[in-house]
Amino acid sequence: MSAKIEIINNKLLSDNWFTLRNYTYDLVRKDGSTVRHKREVYDRGNGATILLYNRPKQSVLLVKQFRIPTYLNDNNHGMLIETCAGLLDDDSPEDCIRKEAIEETGFQVREVEKLFELYMSPGGVTELIHFFAAEYDEESRSNHGGGVEDEDIEVLEVPFTQALEMVKNGEIKDGKAVILLQYAKINGLLD
Repeated sequence: MSAKIEIINNKLLSDNWFTLRNYTYDLVRKDGSTVRHKREVYDRGNGATILLYNRPKQSVLLVKQFRIPTYLNDNNHGMLIETCAGLLDDDSPEDCIRKEAIEETGFQVREVEKLFELYMSPGGVTELIHFFAAEYDEESRSNHGGGVEDEDIEVLEVPFTQALEMVKNGEIKDGKAVILLQYAKINGLLD
């Protein structure tokens, strides 16, 4: 069942790196009454993320990089441990994540498994993230990773049990990473 809405106003607030718009709309409720909402919506495009794991070594590859929004919200050093990820731009989700894996981690993805898609912050961001998992090994290393152009990414090979502990103790606060690590644990990816 589709929501019944009427968009009253769509005002562009910013068209810098991505777009920020202010929408005013009337939403028809289940009981037939109408409520007017005014919301800012950030459109940064859709993205993809991947958990790279190694069964024999019982390890996962994560990346660490500076994220200004976290720095501005009580992350004093601004560094965030994440799963490899990127914006789709004009690529398919699978093509995007293959490209990002090489650029960020240095590993070429062979067999990739699409897990699911999630809206990560639907209250204000349009982005839909495509989640993947794939195995890696030393033979799949293409380069040392670290990102491209303006990126400064540190590649972390972490024992899987340690990564789970890092979620528990708050060292890993990236939603994508937490979801993928929990998925790996629940579904026995490293068994």
